[in-house]
Amino acid sequence: MSKIFSFGFWNTIAGVILRNRTAILILIAGITVFLGTQWKNMRFSYTEANLLPDHHEVNQEYQKFLNQFGEEGNVLLVASNDPTLFTPEKFNAWNELAEKLDSFPEVEYTIGIGKLKKLQKFSNPPRFELVDLVKEERVNQEQASNYKKELFDSLPFYEGLVYSKHTNTVQTAVYIKKDIVNSKQRKIFILDVIEPLLKDFEKEHNLELHVSGMPYIRTLNSQNIVDEIGLFVGGALLVTSLIFFFFFRSFRATLISMFTVIIGVMWSFGFLGLLHYEITVLTAIIPPLIIVIGIPNCIFLINKYQQEIKNHGNQAKSLQRVITKVGNATLMTNVTTASGFATFIITESTLLKEFGIVASINILAIFVLSLLIIPIIYSYMPRPKEKHLRHLGKTWIEGFVDWIQRTVRHRRITIYICSVAFLAASIIGIYQIKVSGSLLEDMPKDAEFFKDIEFFEDEFDGIMPLEILINTKRKKGVLKLSTLKKMQELEELLIDTPELSQPVSVVDLVKYSKQAYYNGNPKYYQLPTSQEQNFIFPYLKSLSDGTSDQLNAYVDSTGQFARMTVFMKDVGTEEMERIEANLWPKIHEIFPKDRYEVTMTGKALVFQKGTNYLVKNLVISLTLAIVLIAIFMAWMFRSFRMIVISLVPNLLPLLITAGMMGFLGIPIKPSTILVFSIAFGISVDDTIHFLAKYRQELKAHNWKIKKSVYPALRETTVSMFYTSIVLFFGFSVFMISSFGGTKALGGLVSATLLFAMLSNLLLLPSLLLSLEKNIANKKTLKEPHLRIIANDEDLEEENNETENR
Repeated sequence: MSKIFSFGFWNTIAGVILRNRTAILILIAGITVFLGTQWKNMRFSYTEANLLPDHHEVNQEYQKFLNQFGEEGNVLLVASNDPTLFTPEKFNAWNELAEKLDSFPEVEYTIGIGKLKKLQKFSNPPRFELVDLVKEERVNQEQASNYKKELFDSLPFYEGLVYSKHTNTVQTAVYIKKDIVNSKQRKIFILDVIEPLLKDFEKEHNLELHVSGMPYIRTLNSQNIVDEIGLFVGGALLVTSLIFFFFFRSFRATLISMFTVIIGVMWSFGFLGLLHYEITVLTAIIPPLIIVIGIPNCIFLINKYQQEIKNHGNQAKSLQRVITKVGNATLMTNVTTASGFATFIITESTLLKEFGIVASINILAIFVLSLLIIPIIYSYMPRPKEKHLRHLGKTWIEGFVDWIQRTVRHRRITIYICSVAFLAASIIGIYQIKVSGSLLEDMPKDAEFFKDIEFFEDEFDGIMPLEILINTKRKKGVLKLSTLKKMQELEELLIDTPELSQPVSVVDLVKYSKQAYYNGNPKYYQLPTSQEQNFIFPYLKSLSDGTSDQLNAYVDSTGQFARMTVFMKDVGTEEMERIEANLWPKIHEIFPKDRYEVTMTGKALVFQKGTNYLVKNLVISLTLAIVLIAIFMAWMFRSFRMIVISLVPNLLPLLITAGMMGFLGIPIKPSTILVFSIAFGISVDDTIHFLAKYRQELKAHNWKIKKSVYPALRETTVSMFYTSIVLFFGFSVFMISSFGGTKALGGLVSATLLFAMLSNLLLLPSLLLSLEKNIANKKTLKEPHLRIIANDEDLEEENNETENR
């Protein structure tokens, strides 16, 4: 027997804890205060989650784009399709709103009707100048109608930028300064300045506005995450406290448990601050997760304490034996649970790595807190009264226990048939699972800002920016007519793709220059011929002095790199892969690799590629979790056959859940990827408890398997049921989330743990009974390295050895 985890070791630990109660409480208070001071270092994420490692090719291409053109997700859009917009009062108010937005120091510039520039030709000297479209400060009805006609009929350059012909929608594009777009300042500006301003404008002018753009979406999305942390913590505390009180019927036990897990929650926030990790959609679920996982620890400890009190009435002895008897069991179950989360640490994704580190640290921390706080607080209290112990003689759960025993005893063939049927159905469902790399899919569908996203998708054929970077490999290569024609050919290819919007690039400016050269006639909105370029390009050069934001935005300072921006609809990973597979051969045909270098990038594409990367790593992390726990089981039970038998009832629920995802249309995405490792790490706890008790019963009943399985099953069914119910309803709290991924995570983990409980109570003992000749012997079931469950004889033996020494 391992000396480290022997019952003598836990006897010593129990003595240290109970002899140094005051010092330990002061130490816990000190650590809590210290971690509380780290809360100020907590940072909320102001960017989309980057799921790829920094050295990944897709990330490097995106970084290369940012180095050339800076942050691409800095446009906030305000739109309206109100038919009365072009009446004098509302038209003037709309232009004043754009002026107001442009005046803020956080704004780089705005593009709206009131600030639109027309390209106009002047002859002496030959030049183009940008002149105001709207010249009057206040317009009348005739002028407003004329501007509407000119905008929609004569300025195709601004289609997709300022207006959409679908329902005559007009928008103002607000370009936020790039140095604040990924900072807290952006959040303050949008929530405290922009939102109140736009709401007041709507109310004052009776004009419905639609707001979108990546800065706006990201700000409201991150604010939803912050708001939901409190909701999850409160919901988890409420649900688990009600269940706990229902089981124990004791306010005292419930309050002690709640106090313990609240300290655990405070520590979890403290560790986030101490490690300077951002609060993301994943790390936000750690505090309520600690409550859900911590409560079963409290159930084990308090239940064992009350059982000891009922047995012999000696409070000091009861507290000592709580730590000694339950120490190994709670340690091992928390270690296996932490292992499930810790497997994310090996991924190269910063998002998952941080989640794995903080979750595994805090799971072990809540174990330590439970082991210290509960016995110490009870030691200061009077011995529990008879009313506190009544729940130990509950009969309502006996019906469930009897049903489990009857089913295992008489319906083993039925259990196997059902298991195989579930397995077959699950395999069919697994083949229907899709992968989703959508940035918008998890966002709350009922939120006002999501309805605005759908509005912009319909009006402007997409909202997610997709960037194409064209390297001509020579200075000033972009403005060569041959390059521009190739870019126009690429634009036509993109326009023919239904999921993509009309692209925006320097080609549009050159086409507009030809239209301007022919006195603004819209039928000349096209690329110049080789003859026309000789007398149009001298005019165009007058715009390359920095006065044109449009030119600077789409051609770098050397003229070697061109940028083409296209917006795509919120398509999934598989759809995007299909689009890419269709586009790339044609792109390489247009831009030969030996003369051009073309890359496709952008936040949405990076996120989708990151989802694919995580799916590939899912198999690795889950395999590692299985291997780690298998090694632990091998060390504990010293039997390969027992490893196989113990893994079967824990892998089946994972396959059933994966099948459910396929049938219910729940895709694999960053949030749902977590389900399998989390559920496996938690569900294997039931297996450990059952096998440990089973091994103990085998020894007591002289290796007679039938006389051992049923007592082990009867004793462990109650504790499995209690903890599974707490975990089921605890994880169900996440289903109140407005985020689709978090909601799916809660529902899937809850369902998996329920399947795992039934699998461990029905399939595992059935396998043991069916394979009794192969495993019910001393050779297969050797004396374990680690004794999970202690009985009174073990403790007496340890006490005698200690006295003899």
